[in-house]
Amino acid sequence: MPVIKLIADSGATKAEWCLINGKTKKSIFTQGISPYFLNTEQISTILRNELAPFTGKAEIAEIYYYGTGCINTANANIVKKALKSVFKAAVKIEVTHDVMAAARGLYGDDKGVACILGTGSSACYYNGKKITNNKPGLGYVLGDEGSGACLGKKVLQYYLYGTFDEELQGRFDLKFNINKDIILDNVYKKPMANRYLASFAPFLSENRGHYMVENIIEDALNDFFFQHICKFRESWTQPVSFVGGISYYFKDVLQDLCNAYEFTMGRVLKNPMEGLSEYHK
Repeated sequence: MPVIKLIADSGATKAEWCLINGKTKKSIFTQGISPYFLNTEQISTILRNELAPFTGKAEIAEIYYYGTGCINTANANIVKKALKSVFKAAVKIEVTHDVMAAARGLYGDDKGVACILGTGSSACYYNGKKITNNKPGLGYVLGDEGSGACLGKKVLQYYLYGTFDEELQGRFDLKFNINKDIILDNVYKKPMANRYLASFAPFLSENRGHYMVENIIEDALNDFFFQHICKFRESWTQPVSFVGGISYYFKDVLQDLCNAYEFTMGRVLKNPMEGLSEYHK
């Protein structure tokens, strides 16, 4: 009998799960899980309501969970307890961070600089077995350069300050139909402000070609290169690869920046699950 495995790649906005039973793979999607914002009981509720109904009666023996915030041991334990409470038959539960998911998903057993550009952002150097250099992230308030939250914040700033020209102001109003009070309430009073900010990043991909949009994208991604990738000396000797929705939709800008910084651009994946499922298979 094959060992049934469950692999998770969870960001703050959404989580992808892959159930592996021999040669069969099944993908399941739930809302994102961040132990910075959710406790064990809340995470357990998400798992029972959104995940367990789709895993059925499968006797899951091994769980490999990669998630945002789990570089912190206390946060990793919050998630691990939730997984144990729902999947009681599991004999092995490994909880690690989303940066390791990016590294293994992008490189497997090879070396390189792995970058995450999703709702949040991060980067590390991976030697093919472990992460040997990982610059700590500062979250969406102080850091997350180049992330969806960062880009979405810029969109809102341009809109609220009236920096967008008449054309972009009109497109924004037509798409979102919101006002200053609604925006400020969601950013400062409601939970998951990072998700809310990131929800405005697609406005940029939908309006490519406008000089203001291109400036926002290039400036934000250049900040990520300068603050993160340039801090690794390996960036000039090993490939630099990217994973995440922002990476996927703006890979042309990433390529231009790699050329400008004289980096060798590696893979660009929308999410790391394809690589992770092969790595654990």
